[in-house]
Amino acid sequence: MALSISHLGYNKLSQAIFEWQAADRTSLLASFMVMEVSLHWLWCLFVWWRRDVYDTYVDIGLLYPLWFGVTLVALFLLWMTTHFSPIKKNNRNLYKWQGILITVYSVYIAIVILVLGHSSLVAGVSLVGGAMLGMMLIRRRYVWRAFLGHVAIILAVTFIPYFGVTLPNLRQMTLTVVPLDTYSYINYSEMTMIENAISASIFKNGTLHWDSVNQLRRSSAFFWRSTHIYMALPKAIFIIYMFRILLLILDDSKKEILQHANQDELTQLKSRRYGLTQMKQVLKSVEDHQDISIILLDLDWFKDVNDSYGHEVGDRVLVEVAQTLLQSLTDETIVSRYGGEEFLIVLPDTTHDTAMIIAEQLRRVIAKHVITVDDSIIFSVTASLGLYTLTHDERTCIKQACETLNKKEAAQSLAKPQRIRSYSSKHGSRQTPTAQLPHDICQRLICMADKALYEAKDCGRDQVVSANEMLAENNTIAALYGT
Repeated sequence: MALSISHLGYNKLSQAIFEWQAADRTSLLASFMVMEVSLHWLWCLFVWWRRDVYDTYVDIGLLYPLWFGVTLVALFLLWMTTHFSPIKKNNRNLYKWQGILITVYSVYIAIVILVLGHSSLVAGVSLVGGAMLGMMLIRRRYVWRAFLGHVAIILAVTFIPYFGVTLPNLRQMTLTVVPLDTYSYINYSEMTMIENAISASIFKNGTLHWDSVNQLRRSSAFFWRSTHIYMALPKAIFIIYMFRILLLILDDSKKEILQHANQDELTQLKSRRYGLTQMKQVLKSVEDHQDISIILLDLDWFKDVNDSYGHEVGDRVLVEVAQTLLQSLTDETIVSRYGGEEFLIVLPDTTHDTAMIIAEQLRRVIAKHVITVDDSIIFSVTASLGLYTLTHDERTCIKQACETLNKKEAAQSLAKPQRIRSYSSKHGSRQTPTAQLPHDICQRLICMADKALYEAKDCGRDQVVSANEMLAENNTIAALYGT
């Protein structure tokens, strides 16, 4: 697969992470490695070109083999970018070449860090940033092993010189007197300390004046610090950019997941699960003096619409009815598709009489709405609605019943054997929960509205029936007959 780094923006990277095959992602990682190694190659070219200036504190004899090795690695990685396409369907070979790729790169970076003089900046960016970038694109197991191996190499490079072993290093200084009796190998921190002392002795009173800028530019400290920044900063910026894009991708994915979970794909109303969740939130936050009304709306003879005109027309009917509901109700109203041709409407802080008026208005608006398929097919649908209002008095009674039940359960727990009571007292006494609505209160309310809906269907459809009125009528009849 052809890769265009210059056009690797947000959409391309999103596609690479979530849609590309493993071989293409591996090829992309190899391309990133080629970019980094190319920067190293250009540094070698620059030092060679200005060798008459930098040969004082750069070992030119060691630069040539390093430059040759960088060239070989660059060519190998460039070949690897195009090698993965033929093995897209062969996971065994793909994983083998992924292991080779990450091993070659890890050893290469360790050698670069060694010969440039151990720099915590370059090592840190290579360790953390490189590992995290690799885990985005190739098999994480290989990246983790390479990370541990890289750590081991860096620790070895750090401590081996203290055992008298001389390691190759491009850094060199020409000093008349060596200020410290130390090993022939000087790590980055020690070299920086020595150079800082030398630089401070060069400038009057330890301060830098404009007339001494050229002298500082020629110093070894400035050159090597610039080198380490050159080696680490572009890679760090690139990795931060990649992870910024990744976070944007994750944010968009989260929004998309929530949208699919919380929104019905066809009608764009709230989904059943999300509608019930918001209904529970309303029940928790409602004030003591407020009523809550629930409406279940079901389209009449909707199966006949699907059978006569097809499911595509049936879907169109659902969409138009959903839009009608949204346009007829306030923003505070919770409207969700409860299932099939059934809709759940939650009216916070709405009395029974007001809810009956709203339900009747919805019934009339839906009945008047004309569905136009084409010039020859024009029809309308009707709806049956079941309504139930949970008044604040009923809600108080339910809470008191729950409180009584909680007290009874607490009394039963106190009556258990002494051994259990002692365990409770040892670990803290169990408090009686505060009275609240039962966890299944939503289903209870919907069940009441559903009974009213079935009554509306049995009575001829295209009408509104109140569960509260049904209960009141049943109570009246029971009182008359003494049952």
